[in-house]
Amino acid sequence: MSGLARVVVHPPSSSGGRRVTAGAENLGVAYGVVDVIEFLRRAGVASDDMQLEDPELIDWRGGGPAVWSKPGEG
Repeated sequence: MSGLARVVVHPPSSSGGRRVTAGAENLGVAYGVVDVIEFLRRAGVASDDMQLEDPELIDWRGGGPAVWSKPGEG
């Protein structure tokens, strides 16, 4: 992952999905882990390096990879 800023998966929004950023770059809105994996692939992360639980790779804010809605929703 050299050269790529740490990826941040932001808390779930009330309209659905989680914004994904790498440094100042907006990678998109993810609606599940498949989307996060695709954003990582497009950003140049090798599939062998895609460990979704690795805090060096991804900063999951507002819940980990199993959380896709705000508490009390869905």
